[in-house]
Amino acid sequence: MIHAWHDITPGENIPKEFNAVIEIPFGSSVKYELDKSSGLIKLDRILYSAVYYPANYGFIPQTLAEDDDPLDVLVFCQEPVVPLTIIQARTIGLMTMIDGGKKDHKIIAIASKDPEFNSYNNAVEMPPHRLMMLRRFFQDYKLLEGKAVEVDEVQPPEDAYPVIESALAAYSQQRRKGFGK
Repeated sequence: MIHAWHDITPGENIPKEFNAVIEIPFGSSVKYELDKSSGLIKLDRILYSAVYYPANYGFIPQTLAEDDDPLDVLVFCQEPVVPLTIIQARTIGLMTMIDGGKKDHKIIAIASKDPEFNSYNNAVEMPPHRLMMLRRFFQDYKLLEGKAVEVDEVQPPEDAYPVIESALAAYSQQRRKGFGK
């Protein structure tokens, strides 16, 4: 059995381009997440607020973020993509949240093979309203759970590259030690 986090390559041109594994389709109000032990997708919760994911949401394989999960990625694509689909993506920005006192980076990317989005190289090239919706989603989606998050402004892709590289290095170091120990 292939494990979505450990066995899928992040790609050859990382941090600029990478493979992303989708957990949550664009437009969903269902929060799915990787089950780290099995590599499958599990239901985490139904969102409490009347909001939906503004992009396909997932992670970059073989990364370990500061929150001890794979590094999060939002992949803009004109269609919702089913969970556990691998998408070839290109980094166009970074959005950082503070959630529960911890930094929670979100890599912003586009689906490289989607003709509606593949011409974007920097998040600021996208329609401003789309980026406002993205930030607003993360500001609001936990409010009715009684949880507050802080969401920074969207940063350029160059700011995302060291975050991706750090998450790759953290994963490699943890893999040598062993997961679940």
